[in-house]
Amino acid sequence: MSPSPQGHPGAVASFWWAPGAMVWRLMLVAALAVALAGGLGAFIVAQASGQETVQRLAAQQNDEVEMLARLLAGKVEQSQRLLASVAAGITPSMVESPAALEAQLHQGLQPARFFDSLLVARSNGLLSLYLRHGRVQQAGSLDPAERDGLRRALADGKPQVSEPIAEHTSEARLLFTMPLHREDGSLFGVIGGTLRLQSQALLPPALALPLRADSRLVVFTRDGTILAHSQPARILGRVRDEPGLAQAYADWQARAQAIVDGAQTQLQPAHIVSMAGMPLPQWMVARVSDVQVRAVPGQGGSGQMWWMAAALLLLIALGAMLCMAWVAQPLAVLRHRAPQLLQAGPSALEPWPRAAGEVDALVDVLRSLGHQRAQLREQHTVLGVRFQAILDHAPVGIVIIRSGVFELLNRQACHMLGYSLDALRGQHASMLHASVADYQHLERQVRQAFTAHGAFNGDVCFQRKDGGPVWVRVQGHALGQAEEGVGSVWILEDMTAEREALRQQDWGVRHDPLTLLANRAGLELRLQNLLAQRQEGAAGGVGVLLFLDLDHFAVLNDEAGHEAGNDVLRHVARLIETQVRQIGWAARVGGDEFAVVLPGCTHARGLAVAEQLRAALQEWEPAYQGRSFTLGASIGVVMLDTGLANVTEVLHAADMACYAAKRKGRNRVEVMTAAVSRIEHAEFKADMTA
Repeated sequence: MSPSPQGHPGAVASFWWAPGAMVWRLMLVAALAVALAGGLGAFIVAQASGQETVQRLAAQQNDEVEMLARLLAGKVEQSQRLLASVAAGITPSMVESPAALEAQLHQGLQPARFFDSLLVARSNGLLSLYLRHGRVQQAGSLDPAERDGLRRALADGKPQVSEPIAEHTSEARLLFTMPLHREDGSLFGVIGGTLRLQSQALLPPALALPLRADSRLVVFTRDGTILAHSQPARILGRVRDEPGLAQAYADWQARAQAIVDGAQTQLQPAHIVSMAGMPLPQWMVARVSDVQVRAVPGQGGSGQMWWMAAALLLLIALGAMLCMAWVAQPLAVLRHRAPQLLQAGPSALEPWPRAAGEVDALVDVLRSLGHQRAQLREQHTVLGVRFQAILDHAPVGIVIIRSGVFELLNRQACHMLGYSLDALRGQHASMLHASVADYQHLERQVRQAFTAHGAFNGDVCFQRKDGGPVWVRVQGHALGQAEEGVGSVWILEDMTAEREALRQQDWGVRHDPLTLLANRAGLELRLQNLLAQRQEGAAGGVGVLLFLDLDHFAVLNDEAGHEAGNDVLRHVARLIETQVRQIGWAARVGGDEFAVVLPGCTHARGLAVAEQLRAALQEWEPAYQGRSFTLGASIGVVMLDTGLANVTEVLHAADMACYAAKRKGRNRVEVMTAAVSRIEHAEFKADMTA
């Protein structure tokens, strides 16, 4: 037993300020709590930051390679279209007359400048004309690989893109071939055009291959031949020699998947590999990033920050120990005085010396407990007023609901919902919803969340007093046990502005920034919805699709400049939009191609609108740099009837109709029937899978 303080006053005095065992324990617990909390927090933050960085980099790479794949596919498609336009002007008699053929090719000045060389061969494989940089070359100077490419095109009877030709990077080139057909469909020759891999028309390094120190961007063929690389010395090398990419390429080959649009990302221990395919030609675009350094916290420049954080954490722990010792020191007074307080009666409390802090408070409690009860009641009232004042000045809405009825609200919540405090207090929460069904649906979600987690977190659309919607992020917690009649507290945050920002961002994804029309993604989405309405038998589910390709736009763009070309595209967009605003909507598919959708329009009405658009574009003669230019439009018309099952078939039919208008002399309107479209689409799919 401890001696009595009265019997040993010296002992009491000597240990008056000495920390007891409990004080030491509190100091140790405080230090350990600070150290554990700081270390755990730093570890969680580091792990979360590293994972977030990797995920963000992976998403960025995925979007990048998909964009580059589309860019390269567009350039290849442009090259093929240009070669097709040249082929459309070649007749069987020209193939037999090299002089006439040369004159014809020189008339198309743009193709002659676009391709490094142009080759025309007869149906028997003999070379009719070989132009290189606009000059006639001897047949003997033709590369055997190019001659084989012409023969394969004659054998297959369809356009092709060859594998890389030449052994050296500087001479590497691709051969584009286009069969020449008579009107009856028979083959009378083939035309080919070569492009260097590193030409601005195909794979410009500055545009297609942005260089980053921690990553490589690679374009390669299906068999693994590298066409473009962030390191030019690796061009014409093999993918199997690329760290990180070799494994991803091997996995892709093992799955034997076809090349499709879109990108896929693979997370490896030391690399992030993103690949996107091009259906025609079968090329792949890949980005390989090194993430090993990013995944190891404390390396590089961040190591110093970790040491500084550790030192700061140590200082905080020492400070917490000192503060805990100071705060708990009055316990030493209580330790020495408590026995005397227990032994003395109420009349003996007054003579006791008063001590500052907790001991003095305990003495006062024993002496005036009754007085403090009254004071507590008064404080309760004051705290209620202060609590309401704190709620009213909170930056977020705060609501307490009991049995579905508003019990307590702050000023911010009332302002957010458009009601006064008196108008909401005592009212049922269902008044904030557009319908009873909406309230019941939310109530079920809240009940399930409270049962599973004791809390609810989500975005909810409420109806303001003026009838307008307001998007609110709500966080709710149950007060007490999860039973009927128990209340809940809710934190409300207005998310209407953020929702509007996201809506505007979604608008930018589906619209063309140059013309402000819908882009190809927006066109496909709205066509899909229109076809779905047709299948459901809804009114307006049938209509007409017009596909427009500007004639002679490339001449204007080359001679007047890209700025003039962009100005023409914007003017054409407004012209089309003005013509069809009342009966449909327009989209820019890409380049100088536009589309017009006329929902619920008849076939005759669609042809009339197409003819009006063609005439309007023909009459307009833009002038730049003192020169006038003549434009026109080749327009394909497709009826959105039951013969076209999906968006792919519709767009293919429209493209074929437009191509037919180009082939028949341009500046005209051609119609594609569903039957013909199905046949050509089937042939197209067969060629793709061959």
